[in-house]
Amino acid sequence: MDSYNLTNGAHMTQNGYLNTDVAKKEWGFDGIMMSDWTSTYDAVAAANGGLDLEMPSGVFMNRKNLEPAIQQSEVSVATINDKVRRILRTAVRFGWLDRNQTDYSIPDYSIPRFNMQGRQVALQSAREGMVLLKNDSSLLPLDKTRIKSIAVIGPDAYPAVPAGGGSARVQPFTAVSFLEGISNLLGSNTKVLYSRGIPKLGELANATNFSTAANNGRPGISAEYFANKQLQGIPVVTRTEQHINLGIDSKTNFPEGTQSSRWTGYFTPQSSGSYDIFVASTGEDGGFFRLYVDDKLVFDNWASSKALVSYTTFPLELKSHKVVLEQHGRGDWLGVRLQMGIVRQGKYVDADAKKLVANADAVVLAVGFDYASESEGADRTFRLPPGQEELIQEIAAANKNTIVIVTSGGNVDSNVWLSRVPALLEAWYPGQEGGTALAEILFGDVDPSGRLPVSFERRWEDNPVHESYYPQPGTNRIVYKEGIFVGYRGYEHKGTKPLFPFGYGLSYTTFKYSNLEIKPRAPSGSYQVSLDVTNTGQREGADVVQVYLGDSHAKVPRPAKELEGFARVSLHPEETRRVTVPLDARAFAYYDTETKQWRHDPDSFEVLVGHSSEQIELRGNIALAAAAGK
Repeated sequence: MDSYNLTNGAHMTQNGYLNTDVAKKEWGFDGIMMSDWTSTYDAVAAANGGLDLEMPSGVFMNRKNLEPAIQQSEVSVATINDKVRRILRTAVRFGWLDRNQTDYSIPDYSIPRFNMQGRQVALQSAREGMVLLKNDSSLLPLDKTRIKSIAVIGPDAYPAVPAGGGSARVQPFTAVSFLEGISNLLGSNTKVLYSRGIPKLGELANATNFSTAANNGRPGISAEYFANKQLQGIPVVTRTEQHINLGIDSKTNFPEGTQSSRWTGYFTPQSSGSYDIFVASTGEDGGFFRLYVDDKLVFDNWASSKALVSYTTFPLELKSHKVVLEQHGRGDWLGVRLQMGIVRQGKYVDADAKKLVANADAVVLAVGFDYASESEGADRTFRLPPGQEELIQEIAAANKNTIVIVTSGGNVDSNVWLSRVPALLEAWYPGQEGGTALAEILFGDVDPSGRLPVSFERRWEDNPVHESYYPQPGTNRIVYKEGIFVGYRGYEHKGTKPLFPFGYGLSYTTFKYSNLEIKPRAPSGSYQVSLDVTNTGQREGADVVQVYLGDSHAKVPRPAKELEGFARVSLHPEETRRVTVPLDARAFAYYDTETKQWRHDPDSFEVLVGHSSEQIELRGNIALAAAAGK
């Protein structure tokens, strides 16, 4: 699939070098080269640039545009024939042309007993993927025999959040939530308590009250709906609405025949102080908006959607504040979500939740995102969604044995609360068996062996891509200026220490590396790195041995070190095992942009073996002779 990006000045759907020369010819790819949705911009350029199928429909690559191009010899018949063959070839492989598409012999996988193999794969993936980031005073694993009551709190505790939104939202037939996983593991011997802890965004929106005027206004906010995208002319619908909470169901959809909207009203806080103001939308799928408070622009997502849930903290005085929210981009889709709320800080957390955790032996606090707050078509905030930071701080203050579980596709801002909690585990989006896996890890049935596939920054500004991520005013164009210095390579290049480094992850045991040996192997230019790994702790556990290479004398800019191989090993207490990680010739190479080949220069490479990109245990050297290779 061709993306939206330009590479070396050419849209990917028009990039003949990558689509045809590399993918189809050099790599021998004989399938369909298709576009991402609406990422096609020119029929002739795309046809000649290797694109075979425009998605979701032929807006450019259609008969109207291509037939004249063929007649005028701008596109050859052979080019079109090749695309047809690729499409038919794929259809034949999938059996679309000669087989019934419903196979009634396949069991109903909504019945758990029919899909035990699939469930086991999902469970093992969740077990090995979760990453233990903090475990002060060895709070984890919890002891089943000592835990008489446990509180499971938070918006991601129940129901299950197996995946994020958009194309990633593949709903399983069944999914085990964190609450259910813990309850199933503990049974009736332990009291499991539950509270969501904070309201949903829709509830916060419905609790935000407006008036139509600063003085003596009616309850509600004035809404205007326009038949065009630019808020122009006379609105076709005007009405007073009590809250801004649309697109939740058919009863709250936008009026038919409208494409842009404006809400104008006044919000009067009950007291002066700091307030969170949020707007939740659907991103690029109709979620373009801008918000003014007292005629000051607070959120500008009018040209591009910056976050599915935008929010900020704002000081408000005890008086009426003018609020104007404008929205467009929904087209004919009337079910676009749009929610706005204003919440006084310190008022999020349910008092009953705090009472619930006060006497529990331990607390599992599940926070993070879900399909509605982290999806394609928009970014998410680095901060946790509204109210969750406050929830962590207040629950941790009420119970010192609070374990925070984060559901997310990446790092979150933990600066205000990380020091207040003894344990932190990154669950990612754990799939259908995430609740079972989490319970097994929390209570020590499974050792946490996940390792970070990215570096976790302390601040979003620390990320190597931060400076190039945001476009200049007036344009949506982003230039990836960081080059090869992304991820841990960028942190080391800039001398910035991340919060948790690439490859990091804690275990319930400890490991020691020794007896490093580096040997050449066939074919020429390849090596193998071997070492002894010993479990020096008292529990069975798994470690991930990581092998990095550093080329400090390279003729071209190269990272200080790069991961070139890794191996996972499970060990019993005091067990030692010999682990070997192969390094092929490509591991030493860099891409020569002039010759368009991978090559390496004669040099001395440092071999670094460690538990993460920062925690290096063993070092060695390889003297490499001159050669070029792919």
